[in-house]
Amino acid sequence: MAEAKQVVTRIAPSPTGFMHIGTARTALFNWLYARGRGGKFLMRIEDTDRERSTPEATEAILRGMQWLGLDWDGDAVSQFERVARHTEVAQQLLASGGAYKCFSSPEEITAFREAARAEGRSTNYLSPWRDADPATFPDAPFVVRIRAPRDGETVIEDEVQGRVTWKNTDLDDMILLRSDGTPTYMFAVVVDDMDMGVTHVIRGDDHLANAARQSLVYKAMGWPLPVYAHIPLILGPDGKKLSKRHGATGVEEYQAMGYPAAGMRNYLARLGWSHGDDEFFTDAQALEWFDLSGINKAAARFDFKKLENLCGQHIAAAEDSDLVAEIEPFLAVTGADPLTDFQRDGLSRAMYCLKERAKTFGELIEKAYFILGSRPFVPDEKAEKSLDPVSRGILRELTPHLQNASWSRDGLEEAVAGYAEANELKLGKIAQPLRAALAGRTVTPSVFDMMLVIGREETLGRIRDAAEQAEV
Repeated sequence: MAEAKQVVTRIAPSPTGFMHIGTARTALFNWLYARGRGGKFLMRIEDTDRERSTPEATEAILRGMQWLGLDWDGDAVSQFERVARHTEVAQQLLASGGAYKCFSSPEEITAFREAARAEGRSTNYLSPWRDADPATFPDAPFVVRIRAPRDGETVIEDEVQGRVTWKNTDLDDMILLRSDGTPTYMFAVVVDDMDMGVTHVIRGDDHLANAARQSLVYKAMGWPLPVYAHIPLILGPDGKKLSKRHGATGVEEYQAMGYPAAGMRNYLARLGWSHGDDEFFTDAQALEWFDLSGINKAAARFDFKKLENLCGQHIAAAEDSDLVAEIEPFLAVTGADPLTDFQRDGLSRAMYCLKERAKTFGELIEKAYFILGSRPFVPDEKAEKSLDPVSRGILRELTPHLQNASWSRDGLEEAVAGYAEANELKLGKIAQPLRAALAGRTVTPSVFDMMLVIGREETLGRIRDAAEQAEV
């Protein structure tokens, strides 16, 4: 029995701008499919468009992939650096008759298409050089075209779209090499995929028609076709193609918005793919479950509320140390100051009471102000309302009860409850000024958690600061 061929997938973005969230999802699907089967996941930068490709865009793609945790095998391949190989294959096709030289000028092609359009015919160019005698070739610039079949059909068996058929009369003799000798994107992709050993081409369904035309190159070279899976595009909440008007579309924007990478992976996996009714799942589960049969034909709609919900669940489930490690690059991309050793230690100790209801790292950092800030804690406008003269008096009276309390959750709750009962006060009447004194904010963990994290001395010092402000 023949040994199963190792799965090899790839992501091949063009470095002409930021990394789109749709490209990130395509990368994720390829990564999950390969990694879940012990295969290889490769990276190719399709930088043959020299006018639009930039090193900055390439770096943005690599940063986006690294943030998402989508590791690739080997070095990222530059398509531009493989031009000599593309040319070599084109020459092989010329020699075998699978391609031909076309000397038609741009003006002749334009005139042909205008006439065809006026007569209601196909505008696919029918080159007069397709079967010309080489003896008649002029000393002039030429392009190299594939010799596409003129009758019959081209069929792609797609793992998502099913069986898709084109009449060969609808497929043109596409250009492989331009008149300056550079390869076209459509041709270079095939050569690169073949040389890189790609077994499965998983990409957006806007490339479906390309598969038909690219399959002609595979057939002309006698190469086996890869398995194709063309996935639906991502739409905005209104059902239109996802764009800036819907919100962030670049991967790095989502990192700067404070979404955890694990939550993004989970959400992107669910955009167009499903495993039963499972919404929240780990990387290990996604790697085990992901299969091309679970990809939907219908386009997926981006839903920020679902993204936030899943990210909140991932923050809550994450190891405290992992969260601290991911928060540091989040602070860096938002231009915030890096954590000091003291802040890092405090954040680690406080994480258990910060992560439960935070949907983003921004929310988590806001709740962590009590440990990231320093005395004196000046209350913001909302917290200031909780520190009227009566409330400051309560803090002064509460202080000896806390000084004598056992510094445990039970001991602190007992001390505060005892004071409240003795003075016929509701706990909220005490908790609000305590919150303002300990953090200078109204959005915080519970006052008992804050006291436990910062300790007895710091707690009493902050309460004293707040109480003394009443006497100024």
